[in-house]
This record gives sequence, structure tokens and C-alpha cells, in this order.
Amino acid sequence: MSKHKIGIIGGSGLYSIEGFTHQKWVTVKTPFGAPSDAFLTGRLAGREVVFLPRHGRGHRILPSELNHRANLWAMKQLGVAWIISVSAVGSLQKEYRPCDIVLVDQFLDRTKRDQEHTFFGRGIVGHVAFADPIAEELRRLLLKSARALKARVHDGGTYVNMEGPAFSTRAESMTNHILGYDVIGMTNLGEAKCAREAEIAYATMAMITDYDCWKEDEAHVTVEMVVANVTQNAATAKAVITRVIPQIPAEPNWPCHGALKNAIMTERKAWPKKTIAELKPIIAKYL
Repeated sequence: MSKHKIGIIGGSGLYSIEGFTHQKWVTVKTPFGAPSDAFLTGRLAGREVVFLPRHGRGHRILPSELNHRANLWAMKQLGVAWIISVSAVGSLQKEYRPCDIVLVDQFLDRTKRDQEHTFFGRGIVGHVAFADPIAEELRRLLLKSARALKARVHDGGTYVNMEGPAFSTRAESMTNHILGYDVIGMTNLGEAKCAREAEIAYATMAMITDYDCWKEDEAHVTVEMVVANVTQNAATAKAVITRVIPQIPAEPNWPCHGALKNAIMTERKAWPKKTIAELKPIIAKYL
């Protein structure tokens, strides 16, 4: 049995996956503050899994309030080596319909908090390669599983990460549409950046709930519209996750599992003791 765990980050409804056994809520303290919630650990499809409700149980945390560093530090501390992210997004192109899945392979950053999307600083400088921000190996496994289930799934796409919490203006939405971007959301880029620095393989299942507001022959996005499609999307996501988990390797040996190998520029002798202690789960194999 693999000692390396599989993480799932998504809406609270996801942790009621059939076959998710030995469930136990675990609280993790981090040097970066509190994660979104406790972590639900257990077994699913023959593997150890760790689930985190991204916005907390009851959906209490705004996208811009998410503590990505705490969430990903805790996942690493709990032994997670792969993360499947499930996220509600708006579609920016007509071929991506509500309740479709887009397995994105790129991000565009329109947030205002990028300094909070890294573990580095405080005396240790690191620059991870991020040209390909998604773990392609995990993305391909998700694609294979979604296709086997005959889900409406799209191979690749660019996720625009806006700040929120308000949805886009029509001018913003039309600009993103004309520029050819694919989906828009408020949460995944910070997760992906912290996951890469933590040497965790990360992939996003972007679950479409609406057409944002660029498409003038469709009603513009509302909370009611999003909620109406979230339940159907959750059922699809559960089926894909249950199918993909047994296909994930037992050992973490993909390129992103060594992302820090040549990324830290600060000389080892200059690393501050306090920062080393804070980053121990992240940099342990380089000490």
C-alpha cells in the first residue's frame, strides 16, 4: 500500500462519495495560519485520501480569503503527493456548456494577492518553473477517466483566475471571451502555485456552471444559476474521482515531484533557521 496520499479540494458535497471509508476529521496547525477547515482523511478506491472543503463546511470563506499556503502546507504535512481540484467555473466560449468539464492546462493571473501564493521569502529565495502549471500526467488520467464515463469533457484550456467576489462585468467577460480564454474562476491559481512549490502534482477539474456574462443570448451568471448546476457537477466529479484514484501511481516520481531541485537560489548556509522550521514539510529532502 502506498504511504503517499491523494488530496481532493472541492465543495463540501464531494466528501459524501460512496465508498469513502475510515473517515476521520483531522485539524492541522500551520505556520501560515488556519487552513479552510479540518481535513477529512480516509480510504477511497483502495488508496489513502485527504479531502479539504475549499470554502469551509457551510461555504464560509470568500475566494480572496482562502489561505492557499496553509491549505497546501497542511496537505504536504499529511503526506499528500497528488491533488485533484474540483472547481465551479464560468464558460468563456460557447462550446463549453454548463455541466461540461474542462481539464485546463494553463492559468492567467488576474488576482491581487500573488505575494500570498508562495512559500518563499523570509530569507529563502525560490523560483519554481511554472510554464506548465498543471501536472500533465494527472490531467491525462482525469481525461481518460472522464471519457470512459462518457462525460462531456474538454481536453485543455486556459483558466482566468479573477479576484471576485463579485462576478465579472460584461466588459471584462467580453474581453476574456474575445482573447480566447476558456473558463473563469476565483480560486485555483494560488492552489496550483503552492502545490508546485510543495512538489505536489496538481490538476483541476473545471466544472462549468454558467456562461459568465459575455454571451448576450444567455442570462448572466447568478448564485441561483451556479447552485442549480453544482449538484449535477458534483455527481460527475465523484464518478471521475472514484475511477481515477486506482490509476494514480503508488510512488510520486513525476517531474513536478522534484520541482524544487534547482529552484532555490539562496545558499544553503544562509537559510534562516526560523524559515527552515516553517518550511520543513516543503524542503525536508533538501536539508
